[in-house]
Amino acid sequence: MERRTFISAVIAGSVGLSLAACARATGVPGAAPTTAAPSGPSLPSAGPSPMTPTPTPLPPPPAMAKVPVSAGVITGLPTSDQVLAWTVDDGSDGEVIRRYLEFARTSGTRLTFFLNGCYPGWSEHAALLRPLVDSGQIQLGNHTWSHADLTSLDDAGVVAELQRNHDFIVSTFGVDPRPYYRPPYGYRDARTDAAAASIGYTSPVMWYGSLADSEHRPEQEILGLAGEWFLPAHIVIGHLNFLPVTRVFQQLEQLLADRGLTAVTLDDVFQA
Repeated sequence: MERRTFISAVIAGSVGLSLAACARATGVPGAAPTTAAPSGPSLPSAGPSPMTPTPTPLPPPPAMAKVPVSAGVITGLPTSDQVLAWTVDDGSDGEVIRRYLEFARTSGTRLTFFLNGCYPGWSEHAALLRPLVDSGQIQLGNHTWSHADLTSLDDAGVVAELQRNHDFIVSTFGVDPRPYYRPPYGYRDARTDAAAASIGYTSPVMWYGSLADSEHRPEQEILGLAGEWFLPAHIVIGHLNFLPVTRVFQQLEQLLADRGLTAVTLDDVFQA
């Protein structure tokens, strides 16, 4: 499928989404209750407590020649290396954010989050996310404050949405996400690009492949889409909104391994 045709199809399918629901809380299914095992009598100590195992070091970033980033739309990775960019948007469900962070921490998978700061999960889990951002394993990009359709706003509105989210990212995580931003729904044009560029957001990041989980989607459909789009040089988009994707992390990780692919961040590929 031609990239422009695919992107247009994905964007068109997004119109019906209701991701501007920043003002309402997202329900998270409760965990099943567990029954504590009955406690027995204390046993005498057999000796000193064993030392806490040293955590397995995370793999270093891939050694690749970086490409200077130029102003303009990014839809894929300009490299012949066996890498892809697994990018994840929004954050309406705080539990999905937490599970993604745990997956990243335990697997070493490198991800790029395009976040909307209006969702409370980003503040709730900031302490878990900061070390991953500090290490460079997770990169943060700007997705506007409230998931606004930029083409529906005047220039001042475009700047305000991006600037408010920028300020949140800088103050909460201590990193500057420029020049990368993702326009919600993929809606952008020359005017919105110019308004974003006026405050340093010169690189709108689109995608070439989607897990289509901005709405609730069964696990097997997500895996099928990953099988279609987890390919070299692709930028694949997922979302931090619904739980099913968190139940297939191991299969997604195995798919990357089976195809000899490494997930990278934009900063791994581009020299900003």
